[in-house]
Amino acid sequence: QAQLVESGGGLVQAGASLRLSCEASTTRTFNPYVLGWFRRAPGKERAFVAAINSRGDNTEYSDSVRGRFTISRDNAKNTMYLQMNNLKPEDTAIYYCGRASGAEFRRIVFTPDNYDLWGQGTQVTVSS
Repeated sequence: QAQLVESGGGLVQAGASLRLSCEASTTRTFNPYVLGWFRRAPGKERAFVAAINSRGDNTEYSDSVRGRFTISRDNAKNTMYLQMNNLKPEDTAIYYCGRASGAEFRRIVFTPDNYDLWGQGTQVTVSS
């Protein structure tokens, strides 16, 4: 069964770093797909954070995290990562990974409806 599982969340102070992981259950679940990170803050809609294409050589970030977060993937390990540095209280949210497919990377990555498989989420809390 196709599955994505996030890990690595936690409670940290502002300025700290965390690395989230998203592991797929099978290679078929992972390798051919665009992968993305979204987050849902309390009382808000799910919002795009970052995405990476299947080869790992094309990425996209939201303005709020660009320069602080880095998305990467290791196709041999069926795992995607989100390195989060200089965390801020406004980064507090549940972080979800998802997979999407489509020919035009920047046309599909920003919209949650284009993702057909999601993980269960991992909580990130940043205290001030």
